[in-house]
Amino acid sequence: MSVGVAIESHDLRKSYGELEALAGIDLHVEVGAVFGLLGPNGAGKTTAVRILTTLLQPDGGTASVAGFDVVREARRVRESIGLAGQYAAVDENLTGSENLEMVGRLYHLGRRASRERSRELLATFDLEDAGDRLVRTYSGGMRRRLDLGAALVARPPVLFLDEPTTGLDLPSRIALWESIEALATGGTTVLLTTQYLDEADQLATEIAVIDHGSVIAEGSPEELKARVGGDRLEVRLEEPGRGPAAVAALDSLTDGGVDVEDCVVRAPLRHRGGAIAEAVRRLDRAGVGIADIAIRTPTLDDVFLILTGHAAIHEDSGDAAEEERAA
Repeated sequence: MSVGVAIESHDLRKSYGELEALAGIDLHVEVGAVFGLLGPNGAGKTTAVRILTTLLQPDGGTASVAGFDVVREARRVRESIGLAGQYAAVDENLTGSENLEMVGRLYHLGRRASRERSRELLATFDLEDAGDRLVRTYSGGMRRRLDLGAALVARPPVLFLDEPTTGLDLPSRIALWESIEALATGGTTVLLTTQYLDEADQLATEIAVIDHGSVIAEGSPEELKARVGGDRLEVRLEEPGRGPAAVAALDSLTDGGVDVEDCVVRAPLRHRGGAIAEAVRRLDRAGVGIADIAIRTPTLDDVFLILTGHAAIHEDSGDAAEEERAA
């Protein structure tokens, strides 16, 4: 592994029968980065995480985490990582503090060190008041925060989060985002898989988009958004069938590639300044009624749609369901 690289893979492959879950992916994650792995259901995200965390053997290629080969040095990898998945892996018949202390004992931290680490993590994730309550009384967001705490008991330098906010409401997701940002600020390397594109935009410093087991794009969120162009003028027309007239009226304001769908006209802009006022004047002169008009900046949703051919979907099934059907 290169100096300063926390996670690295080359030509990583995995198949389930005739289904090729990973078709030779290369990943490069710098120490201290928050790396977002994006893709639709069945794209291979969870398969990649399972291989990188030694839960699954690859069929081909190589991978290393924290400098250790995931196959030859699996035990050293497991000593260097934390993992939190789509569903909180905590014991609901224990209290929050007992869950964390149990994990500490499994890591051979000793009774006192495990208890101290439990108190520290409960405070970190705003669970101090709930530490002595049975986990079965916790909300979904509280369980997910406790699960993240459990993944950090041994202070791993590398943390894998496989769709950690799936099924959470927005306030719970935001609270978990803040926890992840704090970890990254403290130097922890985070690999995050998600279908929530706002989540990747908020957290990730680098992103790889995978589809059908292959990496189809990578870069920072800003770099990926730049690939789909600049600002777009979006006009909702009052009457159907007026799209051609609107396109003609807006022609010299745009860079071409105008899209008309139903009563909505989307046009890449040459210049943002004064574009709305000028567009309104031109459409008015052409007798085209406007129901709404705005300038839209590219989002990761736009990137995802263009790269994969469909919008992101937020379901709980994920790659694991694909793997089970193929096994």
